[in-house]
Amino acid sequence: MDHIVKIISTHNVTHNVKQFNVEKPEGFIFTPGQATDLSINEPGWKGKKNPFTFTGLADDDHLQFTIKIYQDSEEGVTRHLNELDKGHELIISDAWGAIEYKGPGYFIAGGAGITPFIAIFRELYRTGKTASNTLFFSNLTNRDIILQHELETMLNGRCIFTTTRETGPGDHRKIDEAFLKNEVTDFSKHFYVCGPDAMVADITKILENLGAKADSVVFEK
Repeated sequence: MDHIVKIISTHNVTHNVKQFNVEKPEGFIFTPGQATDLSINEPGWKGKKNPFTFTGLADDDHLQFTIKIYQDSEEGVTRHLNELDKGHELIISDAWGAIEYKGPGYFIAGGAGITPFIAIFRELYRTGKTASNTLFFSNLTNRDIILQHELETMLNGRCIFTTTRETGPGDHRKIDEAFLKNEVTDFSKHFYVCGPDAMVADITKILENLGAKADSVVFEK
C-alpha cells in the first residue's frame, strides 16, 4: 500500500547527506533496519521508486530518512530530493524487510550503508542494549562520515572509523581480511554488513572463509 506524506523539515548531516523528517501515516509501523520504496509525488517522478531505510525510532510521531545525495545519478532522484523542502509530498510504500537485529555482533558499513544501522543503534541505545556491539565504518574522507559523534556516543566508543582516501592521523585501513582478523575477537557473533555491492560481496566472502555468517543488505545508489 502506498502513502502520500509531506516533508516536515530537512537539514544537512554532511556535505552530501541530508536528513528528511516526514509525516507518519496513521497506523504505520516498521522495525529498525527496515526500508520503504520512496518516490516524489510530482509528474514524471512518481514511478521512480528507490529504497531508503528509516533512521528514526519506530514510535516517533514522524518518519525520518537520512539520504546520500548523488548529483551525478542518471535518474537524479536524490538530486531532486535535495531540492525539496517543507510541504513537498513524497510517496512511500509499507515497510519491508532489510536488516534485522538478531543479537550482539559486528556492524560493518561503507558510506551510506550505515543508514539501516542508525535506527537499530538508536533503539538499542534507548533500551540500554548497545553493549557487545561494535561498528566498523569505512568512508573515503572524514567529511563523509555520517553522524560520527552520535554513533560514538551510542556505542560507547566501540567504533572504528576508517577513511581510505586520506593520509596522516587517523585510521586509513581498508576493511579486508587482515583488518577483520586484527579487530574481530569472536567470529561466532552476528555480523551485519551494508554498503556498495562490491564491498558487501567481498566482506561476506571473507567472513565465510573465517567461519562467520553475515547478514547483508545493499542500499547504495
